[in-house]
Amino acid sequence: MRFLLSRRFRIGLIVFSFIVFLASSLINAQTPPADYGAKGALKAPRITYEEALQYAIEDEYLAQERYKLVIQKYGQVFPFPKIQTAEKKHIEALERLYNQTDIEIPTNKAKDYVGMPSSIKVALQQAVQAEIDNIAMYNRFLEIKNLPPNAKKVFTNLRDASKKHLVAFNFGLSQQQ
Repeated sequence: MRFLLSRRFRIGLIVFSFIVFLASSLINAQTPPADYGAKGALKAPRITYEEALQYAIEDEYLAQERYKLVIQKYGQVFPFPKIQTAEKKHIEALERLYNQTDIEIPTNKAKDYVGMPSSIKVALQQAVQAEIDNIAMYNRFLEIKNLPPNAKKVFTNLRDASKKHLVAFNFGLSQQQ
């Protein structure tokens, strides 16, 4: 009997450790570094063009991954599928800017930083905030001195697209209440 209790205890300990590991992974997955994406861009004291490119592509990676997870869990809920497709185009536009420089395109680490939202309403709320931050980030980039004209055009287009995304997410959120 003593052996069985000991064995049960060990199995319980293993299960508990596994649950703690999974929970910590989910918590860590939802916490990008402070200097990543739009949040990083909005906190940085000064931004160079090269840094702007990195913040921008990181933020677009995050958005694409966030919306992909929502679609996987909740299905084709408006407006996520259309905007996820748009995020892919945003990334491609930024990759073209990278290809015009000698800077290597950063690895997409968004999967490490994006977690599954607890509901579609939470997903929409997160998307609204992400688009607000994205717009503010691009507005900040447009103030960079000596910004190349092609970058100015791309940043303007991406900011304007995010304004449309914000309208769509706000509309989706209003339908949830």
